Amino acid sequence: MTVLRALMFNLYFLLLTIVMGVLAFPIRLLAPRLALGYAKLWTGLTLRGLRHICNITIQVTGREHLPQGPCLLACQHQSMFDTLVWMNLVPLPAYVMKRELERIPLVGPMLRLSGMIPVDRDGKAKALRTLLAATDDAVAKGRQIIIFPEGTRTPPGAPVRLQPGIAALSTHTGMPVIPVATDAGLHWGRNALIKQPGTIHIVIGQPLPPGLRRAQLLPAIGAAWRTLCTDNGLPVPPAGTTTASAS
Repeated sequence: MTVLRALMFNLYFLLLTIVMGVLAFPIRLLAPRLALGYAKLWTGLTLRGLRHICNITIQVTGREHLPQGPCLLACQHQSMFDTLVWMNLVPLPAYVMKRELERIPLVGPMLRLSGMIPVDRDGKAKALRTLLAATDDAVAKGRQIIIFPEGTRTPPGAPVRLQPGIAALSTHTGMPVIPVATDAGLHWGRNALIKQPGTIHIVIGQPLPPGLRRAQLLPAIGAAWRTLCTDNGLPVPPAGTTTASAS
């Protein structure tokens, strides 16, 4: 039954994406200001399908740690689910995403219109300047910036290796980093066609102290994730493995 439900959801998701991608053409041409709301509708319908077809529910704790305005969320990244759920958890989400996603047919053009922040991971200094400029614009608009410091999907409880971009954003904006832990990978794994029924937990932690340098911030994020996982019964990444990447 789990396999059948997963196949049904995958078909639902594919058809939903195609239909809404085609229907997005008028928005792209005539009303780009509606792009974010339209993207929220797409992700909302996707997650509703996940609940009704695959029997996967979502439990969020720690919402009180989210400010009213702009913020910087450092989220664990375990599956595609993580890239969908924040569209409907905060009012004005802005994902920091790899630029290659803009090339996805139908979906890609809407990502930029809805205010997502693309990053050229091979662009180095120029890419960083572009990232910081886009971040300034997002903060000025009161948006909540979601970044996955691991840079790629990591299985639950696996060692993590953080990219330095989160430190650059924190230093540049002056905003404290809010750590977020999850166990999404237990139910929707990396590139997994099968979706396991149950409850996906999302735990929002207290903001880390502002003004931390890169050498302080990255270990602090790792430590916060481990604490959130331990306190909430989620798979815990091993200690001493969360270090800055040289890339």
